[in-house]
Amino acid sequence: MKPNSSGKKVAVLISGRGSNLASLMDAADGSYKIILVISNVAGVAGLDRARDAGIATAVIPHAGKSREAFDGEIDNLLRAANADLVVLAGFMRILSDGFVRGWEGKLINIHPSLLPAYKGTRVHERVIEAREALSGASVHFVVPELDAGPVIAQASVPVHPADTPQMLADRILAVEHKLYPEALKLLAQDKVKLQNGLTVFS
Repeated sequence: MKPNSSGKKVAVLISGRGSNLASLMDAADGSYKIILVISNVAGVAGLDRARDAGIATAVIPHAGKSREAFDGEIDNLLRAANADLVVLAGFMRILSDGFVRGWEGKLINIHPSLLPAYKGTRVHERVIEAREALSGASVHFVVPELDAGPVIAQASVPVHPADTPQMLADRILAVEHKLYPEALKLLAQDKVKLQNGLTVFS
């Protein structure tokens, strides 16, 4: 299937340096176009990356707001921009059930483990403590339950006996930078969808 000539409009939510954002920007091939980057933290490097590439940016601080109010502000911006897909790239906020359901099937995230193993935080520490032989990254649809959405794509890396959490994190991040654009392209080209709680490929 040829990429959509107009490309799906993608909005990316970030909280920091935007390394996965950069990989998504670099890999854009016409199947998708990043039209908006939103951060809940001002002054982060990811916003500079987007501005330098001519992509619209916005900062929505979360402090002092309910989760629903904060998510409502994001939702308003996304819909005003006519976003087709929403990508979480180092976005360090848990989204409300209402927001997630409103973007069901159009909202994806990447997690630094081979889901369903090691959901949540302190992933690399826990993997090393358990003496796992493999870890990796998973791109998944976002559902209300944290890190529980159906997986779109995974890639594995070895866990070495001498690894520190940072060493393992760096090795996985390199894999994420290849995996995330591939998964987004599948979604943008309508080659994968969320159907009845399952990932369906076509």
